[in-house]
Amino acid sequence: MSTRRQFLGASLLTAGGMMAARAWSAEPSAAGYRMPDEGEGHAATWMAFGPSLEVWGTSLLPVVRRDLARVAQAIAAHEPVRMLTRAEDMALAAKLCGPKVELVEQPLDDLWIRDSGPIFVKGKDGAAAVDFNFNGWGGKQAHRRDAKVAAAVAAKAGVPVVSTRLVLEGGGIEVDGEGSAIITESCVLNANRNPGWSKAQCERELRRLLGVEKVIWLPGIAGRDITDGHTDFYARFVRPGVVVAGLDTDPQSYDYAVTRHHLSLLRQARDARGRKLEVVVLPGPERVRPEYEGHEMAAGYINFYVCNGAVIAPEFGDAKADRNARAALRELFPQREVVQLNIDGIAAGGGGIHCATQQQPA
Repeated sequence: MSTRRQFLGASLLTAGGMMAARAWSAEPSAAGYRMPDEGEGHAATWMAFGPSLEVWGTSLLPVVRRDLARVAQAIAAHEPVRMLTRAEDMALAAKLCGPKVELVEQPLDDLWIRDSGPIFVKGKDGAAAVDFNFNGWGGKQAHRRDAKVAAAVAAKAGVPVVSTRLVLEGGGIEVDGEGSAIITESCVLNANRNPGWSKAQCERELRRLLGVEKVIWLPGIAGRDITDGHTDFYARFVRPGVVVAGLDTDPQSYDYAVTRHHLSLLRQARDARGRKLEVVVLPGPERVRPEYEGHEMAAGYINFYVCNGAVIAPEFGDAKADRNARAALRELFPQREVVQLNIDGIAAGGGGIHCATQQQPA
């Protein structure tokens, strides 16, 4: 049971935001850019209080707002949280999030800042932010405001923007901070994002932008959810050489065969340093809370978020599976507190905690 972001609401588009192919022959950046592992120290976490009635509907809107505030408060116990918020939602966000969460005014279309926000990198001259041209997951949802979020966050963080023609969401890539990345082909090589791009062209551009030396490609699956199969619902780096991977246990799910294929590929893969990956399997829950059984829930444990001193992870009301996930994360992250939260509203919209957050490295 790991269905991801479905096509919610009436704000969907049939096309748009697509960019022409461009051949790259990029060498490593002279600035020496590197995308740090999520577990490295953070200066802050960015979030977006962005769900709207048009996209989420009357029943889910108050629930997802509550969940965003719950996640923000949990992270704020460990590091600063900066919550992008529409002007008209400031009072409500302040009431729900409390005084420890900093509200930053910004026009928004939705909450998925992992995808709309920038990817922060470190370089020889300091930090920068890569704007990967968010196009509404290939033109599937209105994104005029969210397309401007990456540049806005970079400006508010006081770092320069690094430009590219590559279209990539933050949920579509996982890195270990030492030159290795995991990417789903179904997302990055999709014609609705990067028509005509080859793996080699993507790899060269990611080397320039993020310091990626080795890409482990997973096939993913296109067209079944709005993201076309984001990496952060399939496999996550715990640390260099160690990956935690999701396993769909529902034989009726389209991800049942996909996750098994991914496990096979990951177990055969080697990272940028030549290490064979240690792969830890984290099955999803077999059930969710009854009031959400009719929703296409993104019910998997892989979409956790690593912040300073803690791992913020979901629970779904399946006592055994929730307990097993907590125990596995405690073992994988022994120096961090594992905090499990009810995020049913976010999950019912097809996302998770990782999708709703973006780290700014220290």
